[in-house]
Amino acid sequence: MGAGTTQSTGKQTRRRRSRRQAAAMSEINVTPFVDVMLVLLIIFMVAAPLVQSGVSVELPETAAAALPQNEQQDEPLTVTLKADGQVLLMSNEEPVENIISSLRAIAAQRTDNQIYLRADGSVPYERVAQLMGALNAGGFNKINFVTEQGGPSFDGSDG
Repeated sequence: MGAGTTQSTGKQTRRRRSRRQAAAMSEINVTPFVDVMLVLLIIFMVAAPLVQSGVSVELPETAAAALPQNEQQDEPLTVTLKADGQVLLMSNEEPVENIISSLRAIAAQRTDNQIYLRADGSVPYERVAQLMGALNAGGFNKINFVTEQGGPSFDGSDG
């Protein structure tokens, strides 16, 4: 028994590599899309309360019904009386001594004389009445009080 000898045929045997060519994938990978959408959703959920316009005021609760929504051409004008006595036109602080002149300038540019008054529930009625007088002197005679619904009514029922 001898050592095994091989005969060389002169041709090298080549192996055929049976690698498959990577075929184009026809499916859409939605994972990155879902990740981006979730991040955007979280950003908007966090940012939405911060963008909320208006001034924080503890409005009194009443049993009054909401005003009917009519088609207004102008943006509703609001005046806010905060608990510390600060007066704001829309969301801009307005000195009390300039309120009537500012209101007159605004009334000259508007087509309606309707205004919304937001007063903190802890403000004395005398101060609210003084502000109403200033609104009237400024050219606005349709003054709407903004309150929270669900307060007690005078007939003994709640809401």
